Amino acid sequence: MSRQAILDSIRRGLRRGPLPADQRAMLEGRLAAHPRQLIPARSRVPRPEQIALFLRNLEKEFATFERLADAAAVPGAVAAYLARHNLPSRFAIAPMLADLPWADRPMLTPEARRAHPDDLVCLTHGFAGIAETGTLMLPSDPARPTTLNLLPDTAMVLLRASDIVGAYEEAWDRLRAAGPQGVWMPRNVMLVTGPSRSADIEQTLELGAHGPRRLHVLLVDDE
Repeated sequence: MSRQAILDSIRRGLRRGPLPADQRAMLEGRLAAHPRQLIPARSRVPRPEQIALFLRNLEKEFATFERLADAAAVPGAVAAYLARHNLPSRFAIAPMLADLPWADRPMLTPEARRAHPDDLVCLTHGFAGIAETGTLMLPSDPARPTTLNLLPDTAMVLLRASDIVGAYEEAWDRLRAAGPQGVWMPRNVMLVTGPSRSADIEQTLELGAHGPRRLHVLLVDDE
């Protein structure tokens, strides 16, 4: 069913006809302009403080991080993290990360693919980091499968410091600009703040309730 057919069906259910021209023009203008809402002052800080705020909020939300000088250091950092937590050396990675120098660590077995239900570890790519809450923006993409965000028990995310922004609005601006004519939007966008957790049962915090119980960010200092 087309988008127009769905909208026509909703209008019939509401017993409404097409929008008047003035209302249609107002809505189209709002969609095109992406008006700003109130942005918290805590995200309006100098660049080094923005990155520091992102990292502080990461830790506050039970995630961990490691800062790396460049992307070439990623395989070594992954190997050290897996060894520290006694995790398997075979793991799924986002296909867009297959070109990292994995051969420098022959004991690792990274597999560029979607995650499987029995995967314990994965490494994916963070599109943006949002400083005001320590949140990762993870849009779906064939080179960045969404299953990597959900299935493994331990999720590692490679993020570049240059991709950290202050507020949510700036992250959405980047996402729109990543596509043709600034209007692209992926099928799915996940906003991840720390590992999965829930306190629904007796107000007891349980990590890994609906996804990874560990979240580790590898931050490449590329600025």
